[in-house]
Amino acid sequence: MKTIFLFLLFSQLAWSQKILIDPGHGGKDHGAKGRIAGTKGIQSEKNLTLKLAKILKEKLKKKYTVFLTREKDKHISLEDRAKLAEELKVDIVLSIHFNSSEYRNARGFETYYLDNHDDVAVKRLESAENHGFSEDSLVNKILIDLAIKLTSSKSKKLAKLTHQNLVKRIKGKYKIKDRGFKPGNFYVLALSKRPGLLLEAGFMSNRKELSKISNQNFFNDYAEGILSGLNAFYGK
Repeated sequence: MKTIFLFLLFSQLAWSQKILIDPGHGGKDHGAKGRIAGTKGIQSEKNLTLKLAKILKEKLKKKYTVFLTREKDKHISLEDRAKLAEELKVDIVLSIHFNSSEYRNARGFETYYLDNHDDVAVKRLESAENHGFSEDSLVNKILIDLAIKLTSSKSKKLAKLTHQNLVKRIKGKYKIKDRGFKPGNFYVLALSKRPGLLLEAGFMSNRKELSKISNQNFFNDYAEGILSGLNAFYGK
């Protein structure tokens, strides 16, 4: 009986899809910063992404094989995050982030998949999330174009399904604006060379929104939305 149980267990692990969750920023790279209305403490994006990523891992591991690019406050380059995706042979990369804007009233959540575009606002976001990596070389441009051709179709489908489920989970409950799912040229996705999403869970620069998106209840609901999206994508 024990042998049968172990066989079934390892068979499930062998056949389950592998998901790499990437908590954005870390270590010397704090990412966005913000202050909750009525408080004095400063929140750093690197801490929120790690908290959300760990909750997401707990929810996903019931059906998927799940890894984190970092499990503590540690700086990891975009290249090393992508290298880990290749070494682990994962099926999906989920890069977790929180947004920021010079316009304090900017608000909402959005979901990105890898593809080219001409959106000026998205290009500003890319410059922040792609910090530390240059696409100037011809080799890098070729790699990015190839990654788009290989992954954009599946990534767009995953983005649509995931975003739809996030809308159901958090838009009404937390009164957070739906900014849609859209293409973006994010290097952590391009270098990973597999389908993936970069998720912006809300604006840290908006004090009222930060109070909504930096707590356990929001993290749980947001993670449930991603889980539902993945289940729909894989037909589970």
